[in-house]
Amino acid sequence: MLNEVDAILFDLDGTLLDTAPDLVGALFRLCAQEHQPLPDYQLAAQHVSTGAIGLVRLAFPDHDEQKQEELRQRLVDTYATNLHENTLLYPGMEDLLKRIETSEIRWGVVTNKIAELTEPLLEQLGLRQRTGTVVSGDSTDHRKPHPDPLLLALKELGVAPGKAVYVGDAPQDIASGKAAGTITIAVRWGYIIPGTDPNDWQADYTIDHPEELAGLPALR
Repeated sequence: MLNEVDAILFDLDGTLLDTAPDLVGALFRLCAQEHQPLPDYQLAAQHVSTGAIGLVRLAFPDHDEQKQEELRQRLVDTYATNLHENTLLYPGMEDLLKRIETSEIRWGVVTNKIAELTEPLLEQLGLRQRTGTVVSGDSTDHRKPHPDPLLLALKELGVAPGKAVYVGDAPQDIASGKAAGTITIAVRWGYIIPGTDPNDWQADYTIDHPEELAGLPALR
């Protein structure tokens, strides 16, 4: 049972939500505008955890930093017009959230996605009002893997790090959780960059499906 922790915090893209269809769709529209060959969809999806600039670098590797930054802003603007057409909770995640919500455990989101994208996305999916906290990539002076975003979320919840779990699909998620002092859980269903293995991230647990989270020893 979920009775040994007081809070569960989730990364957003690739952990809580499958945002790749809309993010990669925005990237493909940008590529078309620039007459740039489209990257492989699966490869682009695997790079979602690297953020907008990572996607731009993947699709436009020969452009200089100034041009890539311009393209990053255009990608953000394009994505912002169509945040959730095909974005959904991962299978099993709604059941997990309902189970958490019927317990005394609070949950929230800690993401490197900027607030101007995070907040409306969660609102449009009906998730914002269900969370106890949402910390975005520009909510603090530092982004993950720095611990500050997680520490801010825990402060807002009034929960000690040792009584919290952070769940993520990227090495920076696990590094942030460890630096903040939380229990860390790596997921294999997210956007895993080729050549990386969640088993190497030194998370406390690694899982394949949201339903496994409820059965982990630390959460019983």
